Amino acid sequence: MPANLSLRARLLIIILIPLGIVSLGAAYWRITSAAETAQEIFDRNLEALTLAISRDIVVSGGDVISDSTRELLTSRFGGTLYYHVYGPDGAFVTGYASPPVTPGAIELKDNQPVLFESVYRDEPVRVARLREQADFVAVSGFASVTVWQTLAEREAFVRQQATQAIIVVVSLFLTVAIVIWFGIKLGLKPLTDLQEAIAERSSDDLGIIRRPVPPEVTGLVSTLNSLLGQVEAAIASRDRFISDAAHQLRNPIAGILSLAEAAHGAKSPTDREIRVGELVSAARRASRLTNQLLSLERAKGRSIDGRLRPADLNRIARTVCERSAGQVLEHDIDLVFEAHDGVLDVEVDELLLEEAIQNLIDNAVKHGGPENTEISVRVGALNGSGVVSVSDNGAGISAQDSEVAFSRFGQVEPGEGSGLGLAIVKEIAELHGGGAQIEPSAIGARISLSIPLTGHRERD
Repeated sequence: MPANLSLRARLLIIILIPLGIVSLGAAYWRITSAAETAQEIFDRNLEALTLAISRDIVVSGGDVISDSTRELLTSRFGGTLYYHVYGPDGAFVTGYASPPVTPGAIELKDNQPVLFESVYRDEPVRVARLREQADFVAVSGFASVTVWQTLAEREAFVRQQATQAIIVVVSLFLTVAIVIWFGIKLGLKPLTDLQEAIAERSSDDLGIIRRPVPPEVTGLVSTLNSLLGQVEAAIASRDRFISDAAHQLRNPIAGILSLAEAAHGAKSPTDREIRVGELVSAARRASRLTNQLLSLERAKGRSIDGRLRPADLNRIARTVCERSAGQVLEHDIDLVFEAHDGVLDVEVDELLLEEAIQNLIDNAVKHGGPENTEISVRVGALNGSGVVSVSDNGAGISAQDSEVAFSRFGQVEPGEGSGLGLAIVKEIAELHGGGAQIEPSAIGARISLSIPLTGHRERD
């Protein structure tokens, strides 16, 4: 069935095709039944008239048939009827001359009418023949009574019954089709009302649909409401991102502009070199902030099932550590990496997971404080998940500060960071079906993210 076919046309096809088949079956049965009924009625008439003529001939001694029987013959007893009577001596008694020939396969029985088909004057006829004992004047023996009728009357009767049956069936079919057509239109009215109500909404109106609908459409409306909720949440997230980006980038951009003007107006090469250095540092901070904003928005509420690839968590963490080693050493901080014994198979978006681990290391560098001299990155396994924990021996952070630490632009203590690093870590971990948390630590801070190992990730 074509996908672009209307719902009304689909319902009509689904309903009317079986109904048409049943109607054809009913019409065929009615026509067949009419033919059988006509055969039975006409044959009984022939038998009855044959017996009546036989009785009349016997009573009258081979003379004539009674007035009542003659009246039946002349009143078109089911059509034109013919009769013929042979006497016991084989002589013609009364009726029409030359009766139809009895086929050789037909066996006549005494005192019982026998029915068969034959030809009379080149026209097919139905014949009833009765042979029985009779006593005429001076003659005694078996007399033969033959009554016949052309098949045209029977066929006309059957055609009449068939025509009536077809008219009734077609009328009923058309009536049902019309009722179904308008019934479907009336039944679909709640859907058209729903369509009109949705069409009247503005582009800003993404509230749930509260219009009463039939039970069959409840699931569709519920799914549509869920979709509208997701779209509304996505738009709200986009608006927050634009607002946050505008707020967070305003000061760095203004600072870059100010430093660029200062460098341009420097009075000496030394002063210009200092200003250019400050300008480069400010541009790097703005670039890092922009990348973090984009990373957070890319991770926020997106499905990554299509981007998941098998990987070893040890290898990913080692790659990030090797890439970050130079930056960490620039701050006079040692970077230690401890891999898990064996392979930790995970299905991840490697770029996002590398971003999360990188942010954990950056967070330790920026917020560890002056007493921070070592950052340790450890990979392990716990309860079906691969765990990457980053710890330092710096100022430390309490588990009670998790809500602030993992929120957008949240900072437990003011620092040089943007407040987006741990929020990105949490979003990426949850996007993979895992999580991020601050773990208790006697010295410094320890923050970990967990990713379900292959075979343990819950699918949507």
